[in-house]
Amino acid sequence: MKPNSLTNLLLLLIAALLATIAFRHFETPTPVQAQDVAPYPFFFEPGTYLLRTPDGTTQVYGKVAIDMRNGRIWGFPTGGPQPFPVNMVNPKPVTTHPFDMGRFALEDTDK
Repeated sequence: MKPNSLTNLLLLLIAALLATIAFRHFETPTPVQAQDVAPYPFFFEPGTYLLRTPDGTTQVYGKVAIDMRNGRIWGFPTGGPQPFPVNMVNPKPVTTHPFDMGRFALEDTDK
C-alpha cells in the first residue's frame, strides 16, 4: 500500500499544530498563582489597644483581629501594652481567649 500524499500532508499539518500548542508555553509561560487558603483568614491590627467589651464591663490591653470571612471583630487580651500575652507571676506560656467586639458589614461593600 502506497502512502498517499494527502495523508502525509494531513499528518504534517497535525504535527505542526501540535508543536505550536506544545511550544507556545515556552514562548509565553502561564503565570503561576500561589493561592493559599488559610484555615483562619484573620487580619491582626498592628499594635495593641485598650479594648472594651461591648457591654462596657471590662477594659484590657490587647490585639484586635478581624475575621475576613464574615467581618467579625475579636479582641485578644494581652494583659499589657506588649503584643503578646504575658503573665508576670507565672513563667509558663499564656493562652488568651478572644472576646467578640462587633462586626464589620463586609457584604455591604458590594452595593
